[in-house]
Amino acid sequence: MTEIVLGVGASHSTLMNTHWEETVHKGRAERFRDALRSARDELAAARPDTVILVGSNHFRGFWLDLIPSFTIGVGECVASGESGTPKGPQPVDVPLARHIANSLVEGGRFDVAFSARLQIDHGQSHAIQYLLDGLDVEIVPLVVNVFAPPLPTLDRCEQLGRAIRDAVLAFPEDRRVAVIGSGGLSHRLPWPDWREPHGDDEEFMVGAWLDGRENWQDYDARRREIIRAAEAALNPEFDDEFLSLVERGHTHRITEYTTEALEKTAGNGAQELRTWLLTAALLDHAPARRLAYEPMPEWLTGMAVAVLDPARTTQERQP
Repeated sequence: MTEIVLGVGASHSTLMNTHWEETVHKGRAERFRDALRSARDELAAARPDTVILVGSNHFRGFWLDLIPSFTIGVGECVASGESGTPKGPQPVDVPLARHIANSLVEGGRFDVAFSARLQIDHGQSHAIQYLLDGLDVEIVPLVVNVFAPPLPTLDRCEQLGRAIRDAVLAFPEDRRVAVIGSGGLSHRLPWPDWREPHGDDEEFMVGAWLDGRENWQDYDARRREIIRAAEAALNPEFDDEFLSLVERGHTHRITEYTTEALEKTAGNGAQELRTWLLTAALLDHAPARRLAYEPMPEWLTGMAVAVLDPARTTQERQP
């Protein structure tokens, strides 16, 4: 029998690795880091065999020559290792991954892309570094397009989470499965709409996204300079409202936002909330516990950690 034992939503930022000593709000940073450790301990206590790892793509594993909305890794998985995140092959639960992909397609619900040699970036490997540290688990990586419009709608992401949940629970072998959604909350990256770049920096970024498949590292220094020069654009009020939805088991209400409205309210980086929404749907929108929320302007991001426990019954959900 396969069961889904725990879910975690967590923000990511490679600036934790590369600019920790330059962090101004050290207390906030330490509280966020401690919350990651607490979530890691709860994952360890749940004893998962496999973690479905839902993350975004930052143009180090996918490029503009081919951008699927959703991609499942069903074979080899290699982390790109940028900015001090894990690098190299990652263990994949191939039978479960292929079962999910087959079930989605054959059930007529989703025609997902799949990869037998998937390269992931810090959209997944940041979670591997901090949330799976020391855990003997395999992963099923799921990459969601959140930065190259047109993006999958929030409602479509919620539907996919429910469909994957059905597929996981129908898996004929025994598995204890946890789910991690990595990304968000509010933030704005100095990344253009690839269809309408303006100025040298935006032209450079789009060129890197289009031409970087074989040499993405060659673009990283300038990419980093552009990001470090950006001003923070956080919306703590929005972040608190979103986390309150997650806590009450109402994450699905974020689907009331259009892609455009979400970006206007919380920044283009908030499109990563699709990973939290997918995670919540996979947990049947179990009520969550907020472990931390810290606005980190030097990391450009509202940083949060929450744990979704399916042992909390639907009766505990608040109106």
